[in-house]
Amino acid sequence: MLFPVVGQLHSGCARVAGVSHPMPRHGFAATQPFELREHAPDRAALVLHSNAVTRAAYPFEFELRVEYRAVPDGIDAAFTVHNAGDAPMPYAIGWHPGFRWPFSQALARGHAIEFEQQESPWVPVIVHDGLFSAARRPVPLQGRRLPLQPALFDNEALCFLNARSRALRFGSPDNAAIAVRAQHFAHWALWCPPGAPLLCIEAWTGHGDAPDFDGELAERPSMRRLQPGQTGSHRVELRFEPAEHAP
Repeated sequence: MLFPVVGQLHSGCARVAGVSHPMPRHGFAATQPFELREHAPDRAALVLHSNAVTRAAYPFEFELRVEYRAVPDGIDAAFTVHNAGDAPMPYAIGWHPGFRWPFSQALARGHAIEFEQQESPWVPVIVHDGLFSAARRPVPLQGRRLPLQPALFDNEALCFLNARSRALRFGSPDNAAIAVRAQHFAHWALWCPPGAPLLCIEAWTGHGDAPDFDGELAERPSMRRLQPGQTGSHRVELRFEPAEHAP
């Protein structure tokens, strides 16, 4: 879970009203304990409230609710961010799941990502400290299809910023697939840790700072802003398509 920022902040700090607060890459949600608020055989809802630890990095009052629901052919994930304070609250959120790649050793070659819409074949060059430079590099898109090979991720993630696609399909050579649909997310990121048998398919609302960015947290590109009492909602749907049923 990526919150309240996505990506690396310039100098590793979030500046709010002129005060710098140390903030780890992708925020702090992944290391904070969530409260199990509701559960049933097919669903679970967890909540993170602002606390002394979060306020040291992010001086805002919030409630982050994450709900997972099992459906017959997949999983639905819903994320809501509520501004529980009395000041406007900037935030970014992202989901960071990993999927087995290849699906099986018998079909190690020929996996691909197929986007819903045509995307730019140029992605940002991410420099060594995780910041997003203005430079772009090409990726081997074939129409809407991106053939996958480990070398694509040797240096950095592939980040499709301000993507046209609200959905994509991670498919194997036998046409089995994981279909992913995201609501109220602007960006897609694809990433594979070196040598790991998995592919991360991430939906983001924000991204890392530019190397020369030196502004306030609220001024970061693609940060969302909630007024006091407002709630932001985001959703990701995963659907699993067995080979014999895949289109």
